[in-house]
Amino acid sequence: MTFEVIVLAAGKGARMQSREPKVMQDLAGKSLFSHVMTAAAGLQASHIHVVHGHDEGVLQRAVQQLSGVNWVCQDQQLGTAHAVLQALPTVNPESDVLVLYGDVPLIKQSTLASLVAAVAGRNLVVLTAQVPDPSGYGRVVRGRGGSVARIVEERDADEDEKAICEVNTGFIAAPATVLSRLLERIGNENDQGEYYLTDAVSLAVESGTPVLTQTTTDVDEVSGVNTPQQLARLERGYQARQAEELMHAGLCLRDPTRFDLRGTMEFGTDCMIDVNVLLVGHVVLGNDVTIGANCTVLDSELGDGVTVNPNSVIEGAKVGSDCNIGPFARLRSGTELAARARVGNFVELKETRMGEGSKANHLAYVGDAEVGRNVNIGAGVITCNYDGANKHKTLIGDDAFIGSDSQLVAPVEIGPGATIGAGSTLTGNAPAGKLTLSRSKQVTRDNWQRPQKKDRVK
Repeated sequence: MTFEVIVLAAGKGARMQSREPKVMQDLAGKSLFSHVMTAAAGLQASHIHVVHGHDEGVLQRAVQQLSGVNWVCQDQQLGTAHAVLQALPTVNPESDVLVLYGDVPLIKQSTLASLVAAVAGRNLVVLTAQVPDPSGYGRVVRGRGGSVARIVEERDADEDEKAICEVNTGFIAAPATVLSRLLERIGNENDQGEYYLTDAVSLAVESGTPVLTQTTTDVDEVSGVNTPQQLARLERGYQARQAEELMHAGLCLRDPTRFDLRGTMEFGTDCMIDVNVLLVGHVVLGNDVTIGANCTVLDSELGDGVTVNPNSVIEGAKVGSDCNIGPFARLRSGTELAARARVGNFVELKETRMGEGSKANHLAYVGDAEVGRNVNIGAGVITCNYDGANKHKTLIGDDAFIGSDSQLVAPVEIGPGATIGAGSTLTGNAPAGKLTLSRSKQVTRDNWQRPQKKDRVK
């Protein structure tokens, strides 16, 4: 039996108070919708149908890597049952159907797979959750033998029913023909005047359709997002889940409650990450990598034995083995460091390749440069790479020494073994093995006196 997935993503989310559709709110570097679609794609369904409002283009861009998605517009938001009915005409009637929600991002693929397996071409399967505080949820009322009798909304529940801690999550799987038959019978006689998908459960019981349940105890897994507060709570829950998985795989986190991964990472053995570190995009760590407190690493690769000292930012860089970075360093996109390079405090590199053993220890900017091996770049050195319209290259040969407070006006080439005197401004090439400097002559004026402030009139 094949199965298809229907994702409900038409809600406006007014309580988010955002111009973005609710399902496009960000959680851990991905939209809520992207999280759900990733789970759906992993199930290998024959088709995925997305029911959307008037924001199809935004949603399509979020999952453009997925092909074959059927986009169905729900012009009027008349409830979840109405939304599913918009998609059912495009579903193969011989298929089973799984209904997901675009604003419930942490649903596990394994949980969804268990729902689909339980349908078996004949059953309506409901995902329920055991929660310590069921307030706000519809309660699952069971009859004799533990079978599901109905789902009662909290506002309609009596005191005994309100004490039930098994709640309805809204996730449903059923044969397409069964689901279609039930949804056509659902009315909108409720406070909101909407057609609710959960009403299909009591109708199934009445009609003799077998109703089964799968249950989770993970509240985050089935929690939706309607407010910024709920989004923030799920973010922490998701980060806690990731931290636990990473530590189980061998990553040392000094404080897992103060670690954020907004993307994916790979790491070797004996890697340690201190507090308040943010990893974004795809990050690769070799063996014995240490990242100090308050650092951000984005789409970068750090080789074996790299140390990143506190308060550093690394973005789109490739760092060779045994390099030392920071504190307060910034490696921008296109930077590559060979083994044992050193980038110290308040140093910024951009589109720069720095050779093995080279160092810029403090207070320097090196951009659009090729730096050879064992080069020393002194404090206050700047490569003047931008003329207001175009970027230009600076080439620095092996074993060169760039004195402090020097400006290298690109395009310029410093030969191997060259020494640039401190305080120089180079506008031409410096030959290999020579001392090159450009300074005004130092003058001392014996008779000069410092100006004095005039006495103020009292």
